[in-house]
Amino acid sequence: MLSLLSPARDKNVAFAAIQAGADAIYIGAPAFGAREKAGNSIEDLAEVVRYAHTYGVQVLVTVNTLLHEDEYPQAVKMIGELYRIGVDALIIQDLHLLDFDLPPIRLHASTQCDNRTPEQVARLRDLGFKRVVLARELSIEEIRAIHAAVPDIELEAFVHGALCVSYSGRCYISEVLAGRSANRGACAQFCRMAYDLLDAEGNEVPDNQGEPIHQRHLLSLQDLDRSAYLAELIDAGVTTFKIEGRLKDADYVTNVTAYYREKLDNLTPTLSTRRGSSSLERVKSFARSDVRWTSVEHQGGGVFTRSFTPDPSKTFHRGATDYFLHGRTRPMANWDTPKSTGEYIGEVLEVRGNTLRVRLEPGIALHNGDGLTIGSEGCNVNGVDGSLVKVNKALSGSRYTEIPIYRNLDTEFIKSLHCERKIPVNIVLKETSDGFELSYTPIDGRLTPLTGIVGKGLSFEPARDTEKALATIRTQLAKLGDTPYIARDMRVESKSWFIPISVLNEWRRQVVHGK
Repeated sequence: MLSLLSPARDKNVAFAAIQAGADAIYIGAPAFGAREKAGNSIEDLAEVVRYAHTYGVQVLVTVNTLLHEDEYPQAVKMIGELYRIGVDALIIQDLHLLDFDLPPIRLHASTQCDNRTPEQVARLRDLGFKRVVLARELSIEEIRAIHAAVPDIELEAFVHGALCVSYSGRCYISEVLAGRSANRGACAQFCRMAYDLLDAEGNEVPDNQGEPIHQRHLLSLQDLDRSAYLAELIDAGVTTFKIEGRLKDADYVTNVTAYYREKLDNLTPTLSTRRGSSSLERVKSFARSDVRWTSVEHQGGGVFTRSFTPDPSKTFHRGATDYFLHGRTRPMANWDTPKSTGEYIGEVLEVRGNTLRVRLEPGIALHNGDGLTIGSEGCNVNGVDGSLVKVNKALSGSRYTEIPIYRNLDTEFIKSLHCERKIPVNIVLKETSDGFELSYTPIDGRLTPLTGIVGKGLSFEPARDTEKALATIRTQLAKLGDTPYIARDMRVESKSWFIPISVLNEWRRQVVHGK
């Protein structure tokens, strides 16, 4: 079964990823999660698990640092608590954890285990791992070879997000230069800093234009984007598509998750069926609060509704590379900046202090507050009058004339980022010997039905108008607006009774909300 795996730095981002269409989320444990600033309490994780499982979404928790000897007892105790609250799997790096008495929780091998050969993957399978997160540096043929050699283990591959300049899990520059171990969640990100390129005599090496390579971001890779190769990855044996970004905010995660959800669901019916939640059923657009929404419905997989067109260049974006998927392709790095460049929108034609004359691409409109990248400098839009754009700082005309403009903050797009996810349910009201049985059964058979006995001890008058009575029952029991559910089929199996609206509403609340 194919799965889209989204990052979550905290419970609110987890909720956003789930609403945007993630099949699973990964989130940091209270400690030992390879992101020093992305730990979450057991209480918050328990809330995430309850929320995710309502939608049939899995929760994977990262415990993927290398541990010190005195930390193992704490880690083992914490893993027991994660198992108790219903976490679906752990992502780990430190294999010494396997020597301890762990609960029977599913284990995934972190990319930091350097999973790039069939022999390493087979070893991890033999140790009990159910899934390996492949090294980002693998080519499509290397992935295919691993799957052919070890077909009985799940393969997870990164498809989007930041890249480490070193082999996955094998970067030690931060530890050597700053005493901050990347494998302990404290990377100082030296790969995002500026450097001079010197020859053996200490002279600055010139670039292709003859300019000295001075204070350039020589190690800063562009972001991974393999959205065009999902079908190819599936054919090679990948079953889980992972978005990097456990320090990213909800806007980024919503946008990128929705983007890959759409990409996966637009694959051929054969591939969609292989995913497990079946093929696309229908797409429709409708207006709500002056915003155009798109609703995508799947047979059994839920209804995803969003008010925007996903576009990775609209949130944090360093450019795009497929990395080594098809050999060494260029460009992989961006020497100009390690920051988000955003989307290309046009050119600067003239600069006069803090006023720019620009030529924008067709369909592009700027708004107050938008963030721009011009050369290596950033600024914000303070006003727009035709082709003239006022920004919040004076720029040098000699440096910034006839060069590209990128927008790294689109304020209107950010405002539009809203997603809703609903679970289609079939509703049945069945008369019993001592009342009624009311059930809300998800079309997705993996999800638990909501069922309750209602109306015990109550008596009702026969309905004078059978059709009107049935319509009232259907209308009231299908009012699921403030719940995760949406009504599909409705069936009433009883005599024709007049049941007051207030009673029907109470029955619905009792079963759906457990009240």
